[in-house]
Amino acid sequence: MDPLHRPKGRQTRASILDAALGLAAHVGLEGLSIGVLAEILGMSKSGVFAHFGSREALQIAVIQTYHQRFEAEVFRPAMQHPRGLPRLMALLDHWVARVSVEVDAGCLYISGAVEFDDRPGAVREALVDMVRAWHAAMRKALELACEAGDLRPDTDVDQVLFELHGLILALHHDARFLRSSHAVERARSGFKHVLQRYATQTLVWA
Repeated sequence: MDPLHRPKGRQTRASILDAALGLAAHVGLEGLSIGVLAEILGMSKSGVFAHFGSREALQIAVIQTYHQRFEAEVFRPAMQHPRGLPRLMALLDHWVARVSVEVDAGCLYISGAVEFDDRPGAVREALVDMVRAWHAAMRKALELACEAGDLRPDTDVDQVLFELHGLILALHHDARFLRSSHAVERARSGFKHVLQRYATQTLVWA
């Protein structure tokens, strides 16, 4: 068996990715350095390099790991709720909770978009794929809310998704950059206003 795929090799790779995620949160994906990671972990540069093969592969692995954790914290718990507005509101609640935690660490999707918005390549494509996957999950939740009769049949799903995502971006900006203590409340209020335009019932948000 390839040493890198043995339990110890997988554990070492996971440790590198943990350190890389922490580093990327502070210096961005472009700031990731195999040399700095090696120093943080007390490893040789060649030892870190062997697990990824290139800095670009490391950056993509960090993006994928971030997405997996995002899904585990935001998407999967919401799937325990009934289809319709309960699931949709759970997705938004978990999303807000994650952004609140990331006020100090930063969101890789947002910081990555700033770094790679005009830079074609594999890292940008990996970021785009992850964000589109999340948009697809949100779009599906909105469509199911329409099918369940919780949102009107004429709901402009793509417009609602655009506005909901815009509120998350505003929340991140005001909470992280402006240090606004009311950012979460305003985001929740915004969600309610957006959804109430199409809801077939009065929204009650816990």
